[in-house]
Amino acid sequence: MEDRLNIPNDGEEMGETGNEKEIGKDGLKKKIIKEGDGYETPSNGDEVEVHYVGSLLNGTRFDSSYDRDVPFKFKLGLGHVIQGWDDGIKTMKKDEKALFTIPPALAYGESGSPPSIPPNATLKFEIELISWTKVKDICKDGGILKTIITEGENWETPKDPDEVLVKYEARLDDGCLVSESEEVEFIVKDGCFCPALSRAVKTMKKGEKTLLTVKPQYAFGEKGREPTGDNECVVLPNTTLQITLELVSWKTVSEVTTDSKVQKKILKEGEGYDRPNDGAAVQVKLIGKLKDGTVFMKKGYEDVPFEFKIDEEQVIDGLDRGVKTMKKGEVSTLTIHPDYAFGLTESHQDFATVPANCTVYYDVELVSFEKEKDMWELTTQEKIEASGRKKEEGNILFKKQKYERASKRYEKALSFIEYDSAFNDDEKQQAKVLKISCNLNNAACKLKLRDYKQAVKLCTKVLDSDSKNVKALYRRAQACIRLVDLDVAEMDIKKALEIDPDNRDVKLEYKLLREKVKEYNKKDAQFYGNIFAKMNKMEHLNSANGARKQEAVPMTINSKA
Repeated sequence: MEDRLNIPNDGEEMGETGNEKEIGKDGLKKKIIKEGDGYETPSNGDEVEVHYVGSLLNGTRFDSSYDRDVPFKFKLGLGHVIQGWDDGIKTMKKDEKALFTIPPALAYGESGSPPSIPPNATLKFEIELISWTKVKDICKDGGILKTIITEGENWETPKDPDEVLVKYEARLDDGCLVSESEEVEFIVKDGCFCPALSRAVKTMKKGEKTLLTVKPQYAFGEKGREPTGDNECVVLPNTTLQITLELVSWKTVSEVTTDSKVQKKILKEGEGYDRPNDGAAVQVKLIGKLKDGTVFMKKGYEDVPFEFKIDEEQVIDGLDRGVKTMKKGEVSTLTIHPDYAFGLTESHQDFATVPANCTVYYDVELVSFEKEKDMWELTTQEKIEASGRKKEEGNILFKKQKYERASKRYEKALSFIEYDSAFNDDEKQQAKVLKISCNLNNAACKLKLRDYKQAVKLCTKVLDSDSKNVKALYRRAQACIRLVDLDVAEMDIKKALEIDPDNRDVKLEYKLLREKVKEYNKKDAQFYGNIFAKMNKMEHLNSANGARKQEAVPMTINSKA
């Protein structure tokens, strides 16, 4: 065994081959005897399996796992072995064999380890790294160490809003059962059993089974836990647990809207990556419910699925937005706040009335969908026609006072004709007319939405193309008056009246402008009047104080005299 391991006899020098190199700055040295496989090395927390022979500098061997024919296992970097081992083994690859020279400070120091190892002894360890089990330090503080028993599928892991289905078994270090479960379901952020489960499950893949070493701060801390079942043992304060956890499956919950008022929980994953776009015709099966489970509508379960177009206001806004995020074949539950459902009024549906200000729930299956053509698929004439349709849809929404949605329609209309280099002369002229119309109409939306700066930008775009456009001058003046940019407003109104002297709307806006000018002149006069009054008062006070000082000086002199 000694020959096989290159361990010399007592009194002989070690027969080393290869170059010795220093690891770190504390005197640890390493010489590779046999190269390992791959490029990975173990990390702190990993459970490593090694064979080793330990000797003093004079060649006296004091320990060998080979003699016992049993590899040694321990968790790396947790102080379970001398520091020289922790530091050295982290540099090794699988199946590597190396000779380490370990100074006393990284071994047993001044005390040694009687009777085999004297004080202040430098040690030689020949170590063979057989394998290691990857252990993840989940919280980066050693509080939850995870060892994977069975690898999971794919790469996704649950997030805080998701609903997970797990099995777990918790034991003390001595193997005593603390708790075990059949399949249990919980929302990740809400947790289950002890804090470690919600933290650990966010690192797991579907089907993964893992062993958790859980320190007290992520278990039951200083309070401990009383048993809740016949076969369970008590958890004393500040006790470490060993928990076997399996992630059976989970339902992904995502925010459909940025204000968290529409949420989607996936019950069955869909196919591929494609999703409906605005204008897509979708075929669905859906059931609408109240919080207590009352079904108020059911569609698509008869001969054919229920069909509607995305972004055409054929269904409530939350359903529209939710279905747009789905894949073909996906089944999901949508939770929809009243703002995206039926609002503040009652709504009489097929089977029940939805009360005012009520959150609703839809179970939806996206059977199929046909996307609206993407822009690159359209001919130049088709782009102009699509732009015209979107503009008309915007006009209808504007008349219904749905200004934000109308604005988006005008923006969509413009996107079809924004780049017109491939258009012929006639098509360029059609596109120019559409651009002017859409920007003007969108400016009207922005005025209604009190987005005056954006209204100014849109009108300026029109005037860059058509400097005598009265509507653009008029609407930019309206926005400038609200922004108190009265000089620009006056210039635009005067120019509009030069072009169209009888325009009633422009005349009314000019009257409003004059009133605003008077109002601001009055405010300015009052403001500056107050400032001048204060300045005069200060001058008067300063003069009075100066006079009093002049009178006081001779009196003081006289009194001293």
